[in-house]
Amino acid sequence: MAVIEVSDLRCTYGDHVAVDGIDFTVQRGEVFALLGANGAGKTTTLETLEGHQAPASGSVRLFGHDPRAERRAVRRRTGVMLQDGGFAGELTVRETAELWAKLSRRDGDVTTDLDRLDLTGRADVPVQQLSGGETRRLEVALAIHGQPELLIFDEPTTGLDPESRRRTWQVIGELVDAGSTILLTTHYLVVAEVLANRVAIMRDGRIAVAGTLGQVSARLPARIAFRAPAVPLPPDLEALRVNARVGEVVLETPRLQPDLAQLLAWAEAHDLTLDRLHARGGSLEDAFMEAIA
Repeated sequence: MAVIEVSDLRCTYGDHVAVDGIDFTVQRGEVFALLGANGAGKTTTLETLEGHQAPASGSVRLFGHDPRAERRAVRRRTGVMLQDGGFAGELTVRETAELWAKLSRRDGDVTTDLDRLDLTGRADVPVQQLSGGETRRLEVALAIHGQPELLIFDEPTTGLDPESRRRTWQVIGELVDAGSTILLTTHYLVVAEVLANRVAIMRDGRIAVAGTLGQVSARLPARIAFRAPAVPLPPDLEALRVNARVGEVVLETPRLQPDLAQLLAWAEAHDLTLDRLHARGGSLEDAFMEAIA
């Protein structure tokens, strides 16, 4: 059984359709990234999965249960990190963690949670005195308390410095290795590239493209770029040329390896050095920009 099942989900706010008939599943032990520009419907989808609102139509299931009607069946098995934790600023970090642990009813050690997110030294500091990055790490620490089977993260690395971001990635990886399933949204595509097994890119409330990173990026051509040489390119390579900056050649091709080999052989035959040469396949960023265009 899939941990998450979303079927023809539609969510509305008055006349506004925020989510317009989406389908996806998340399997046990998987990291699934839900991507999209602001207003695409990501957070509304997560709020519905968390049981905070009912869908206008369609269904969502966590562990086979309706997260709104059967909240008790999923609550202890699910850790949630919202975009804004809404903490009481006068409580200390430790007091906040201990309160959350009691509310979640999951077994676990609060001290360990804080240590995993490098917050032990800030345990006795009021939450209102934390930096934005420290507050975000506290939200992660609360979500992971008790090693829940499912973790739902809404923008988990927003506001983190590079070191904290890497630490958070490491913690998420450890959770997956221990058997947790992760659903996350993020604006940082590198987070999805580092962590996700599969992604879905939303646009205007619908899923525009979904699949593994390889499947999503393989839909797009590869690129070969180099400084323009003095010698004209052979006609078949010239036909692959796309607009680029002055003095630069960019080729787009669905056959990266043979076309790159032909380019290098041509350069060798003309005793040319192709300055600033680089080649790459289609990327998640390319797929994202095409999907939201």
